[in-house]
Amino acid sequence: MEKKFDIASFKGKLEEQSSFPTLYMFKFIVPSGKEHEVANLLPNNEMTLKVSAKGNYVSATIKAMMPSSDSIIEVYLQAAEIEGVISL
Repeated sequence: MEKKFDIASFKGKLEEQSSFPTLYMFKFIVPSGKEHEVANLLPNNEMTLKVSAKGNYVSATIKAMMPSSDSIIEVYLQAAEIEGVISL
């Protein structure tokens, strides 16, 4: 069963734990070959990649200065459109 993204709860946690603007770390796991789609979410930021042991997946970490909780949520909503992505 697919877990539904509770936007209101996540937004509350972000605002409780952060003061904006803030440097936020996004982490995604994507099938190999889809790294460029994740990079396109935050194109002007450095992305660190780590390939899985079998090479089927890539862990992508991107640190980006984010102006608000809404901007962070927007990135996650765009990431959800990438086939096979897992947002951490």
